[in-house]
Order: sequence, then structure tokens, then C-alpha cells
Amino acid sequence: MWTYTGLRIKEGRGWTDNSGVKHPAQWTRWTAEEKAAKGLVWVDDPVQYDSRFYTGDGTPKALDDVNEVDENGDPVLDIDGNQVITRGLKSNAISQVKTTADGLLQPTDWMVTRKAETGAEIPIAVLDYRAAVRTASEAIETAIAGATTLEQFKALYDAPVDADGMPTGNAPINDWPETI
Repeated sequence: MWTYTGLRIKEGRGWTDNSGVKHPAQWTRWTAEEKAAKGLVWVDDPVQYDSRFYTGDGTPKALDDVNEVDENGDPVLDIDGNQVITRGLKSNAISQVKTTADGLLQPTDWMVTRKAETGAEIPIAVLDYRAAVRTASEAIETAIAGATTLEQFKALYDAPVDADGMPTGNAPINDWPETI
């Protein structure tokens, strides 16, 4: 991106320098020397890290849970004296899978309760759907648990694509059955 005295100058828009000189929107057509003479400086855009997997400075988040320790290597304890544990990406992802599965099953939970209380039959389509949700949940959780590197974990978020780059299915982390 182009900057002038530390301020971003948007391409295709005019700008005014510190002397009050207005420069036209066509300044992008200037040569590199002309831009430099006017005080424009090229600054690479800051690197953006995917916040699902990295902290703001690009540090990878922990894949597994971390037992927190202080600068001496002693366990950090909470107010109840328990070891403080920072949940890793895998634990958080598995928790989200369980929440999603619960949300998918809830609309038909009443049928299960009705069956238990009155013996009323549950439609086969509903039973099949509920089984498919549980199967999908188990498969997704197994895939998450099986990721041993950040690259493997990140790949769970990539949808399969065909030769033209068009998605052909759901990302493994989101491969749920169609709702009924």
C-alpha cells in the first residue's frame, strides 16, 4: 500500500499533501520516481493470519491443551488450587462439534421423549437422520483427534475441490448430514 507521512493513500482517490497541494486520483500512473518525489512510500500490507489457527502476531495456537506454568516452571493454579489448563485447538474444535451435533438433534428430541413416555413411533427418516448426525459427529471428532500437526488440523477446514477449484463437498470439520 502507498503511504504519505505514515497515512495510507488509497489508489484511485485524490489526496492532499502537507503543503496543501491536491494530487489527482490518477497519481497511480506516476512513475516510481515521481511518487517518491511527492513523498509517497510503498509499505507492504501487514501479514494477516487466520485467527482460527494463529495469534495476531502469527504465532501458531497450541494444538493440544497446555498445562500453564510460571516462569519457574511451577504449575499455575486457580483459586481452588487446580492446575490452570489452556484449551488447545483440538479441544475447542471437539467442543464445537458436540455443540453442533446437539443443535442438529434438538429439533427431534421431542420425538424421542414422546416415544419414551407414550410408546409413539419415531419416523424412520428421523431415526436415520439422528444416527447420521451421531456418526458424523464421531467421524469429525476422530479426524480432529487424529491431527498431529497444525497443517493436518487446518486441512480439516478445507472443502474438497474439483480440477476447476469448485467445491465438491463439505470441509471435513463441517461434514454434517442434510437436515430433515
